[in-house]
Amino acid sequence: MKAGGKRATWLVLGALVVGLLLGALSNQAGDGIRQPLITIASTVGGLWLDALKMTVIPLIISLLVTGVVSGADQARAGRIAGRSVMWFVIVLTSSAAFGALAMPALLEAFPLPASSAEALRAGLASVDSAATAASVPTVQDWLRSLIPTNPIAAAANDQVLALVVFTAIFAFAVTRIDADGRQAIAKFFKGIQDAMLVVVGWVLALAPIGVLGLAFAVGAGAGGAAFGAVLHYVILVSLVGLVVTLLAYVIAITYAGWKLGDFARAMIPPQAVAISTQSSLASLPAMLDAAKNLRVPQRNADVTLPLAVALFRATGPAMNVSVAIYVAYWMGVELHAGNLIAGFAVAAVASYWAVSLPGALSFVTSIAPIALAMGVPIEPLALLIAVEVLPDITRTLGNVTWDVTVTGVASRGEREEA
Repeated sequence: MKAGGKRATWLVLGALVVGLLLGALSNQAGDGIRQPLITIASTVGGLWLDALKMTVIPLIISLLVTGVVSGADQARAGRIAGRSVMWFVIVLTSSAAFGALAMPALLEAFPLPASSAEALRAGLASVDSAATAASVPTVQDWLRSLIPTNPIAAAANDQVLALVVFTAIFAFAVTRIDADGRQAIAKFFKGIQDAMLVVVGWVLALAPIGVLGLAFAVGAGAGGAAFGAVLHYVILVSLVGLVVTLLAYVIAITYAGWKLGDFARAMIPPQAVAISTQSSLASLPAMLDAAKNLRVPQRNADVTLPLAVALFRATGPAMNVSVAIYVAYWMGVELHAGNLIAGFAVAAVASYWAVSLPGALSFVTSIAPIALAMGVPIEPLALLIAVEVLPDITRTLGNVTWDVTVTGVASRGEREEA
């Protein structure tokens, strides 16, 4: 993460804290002052949130198409790449399933105090959670809803799961056509992707103002309880990421054939870089050194690790679906099996289009589609962007650990032959 990006992240976090504090303090003022301030803050924050939401659907389509086509092209590069991509798919799908199961269990074991939950819902009273939840199919018609009769209508109505299914089918079909056609379509969607990311960058540049407005409105309704709710969220989501990270050690021992001590010692330098930079790309040189120390053939590491940095975010599906489930918990949205299955399906796929994006961008492009597919309001996500810097440390730590782990698993045969 660049120095400017770090400053912007901490500025947004500061805006969240200041907004919540000022909102809580506004309760001491009379309604003649408090209500106009809430109206102004809600309007400013709402405009910023609408600007952020308008980018979601175009990004889903363009990022998924370019991600699938790029992944297919990489897999064609050779046996090592194909084996690596296979493990990416297995781990990312398992990660999504784990998140969908783990977060409800954590919320059951460590519930947010009822007073804090009620206060927060009061602060987010303007969010219509019932309208969003109504857009999700029940268990009975969930399978029927997977195939959209009109993809454009699905996009217009925020039917994200159906849109993702259509886009994925289209993207995989693109990988089967001739190289010229495939490259032309990929270039077209890459152009859309790049332009939309520029728009998102502009919107996120205004994040301190938007988050300040939203946080003020929440703080005015929830008071000091909002701080406890945000801290509870950060701890539980980070805990899911830490468990996913620890599972990498199990796979490193079981499938890569490394000793626990050797793997743990080799991972210290890349993990230190990951924590300090929150960037898998910046950790790549240290990961290459770790792979060398673990006796991974250089030709294998030179293929798998760059692929992992480009295509693989192991903690993403688990933590992303956990965020959506937590927001549902905040908003009092009851999640049934159909909601969780929809969230799992989109979380597993969304990880492919979140690659190589900064934390704030991937937060928007990955979690908003999951929340929409589950019938969870996405408005609270605009506040959670401000505290993403803290879970993002856990995300990067786990991703770097899994990158080296999968490199070892994919190269085990070559290591044993050597």
